[in-house]
Amino acid sequence: MGGLGSEAAIESADVVIMDDDVGKIATLYSHSKKIKRVVLQNIICSIAVKIAIMSLSVIFAVPVYIAMLGDVGVMLLAVLNSLRNYRIKE
Repeated sequence: MGGLGSEAAIESADVVIMDDDVGKIATLYSHSKKIKRVVLQNIICSIAVKIAIMSLSVIFAVPVYIAMLGDVGVMLLAVLNSLRNYRIKE
């Protein structure tokens, strides 16, 4: 584990438990499921908005700044959605 492990094991690991409590593995698993759900929401939302803007640009003459605002807006929404991960309780 992190407290007693060697430096090579710590550097090569994906996840390091910094104390000797094995019970934190279940907490890590539940956090990873919540974070994976938020990442999937961000991906689906950004792809949906980009497809909607592309569809509108095919039908109507959409100015370039609308597409840029849509892209920046989706990025800001994804960042704000990702900030919800800081509210995860133990």
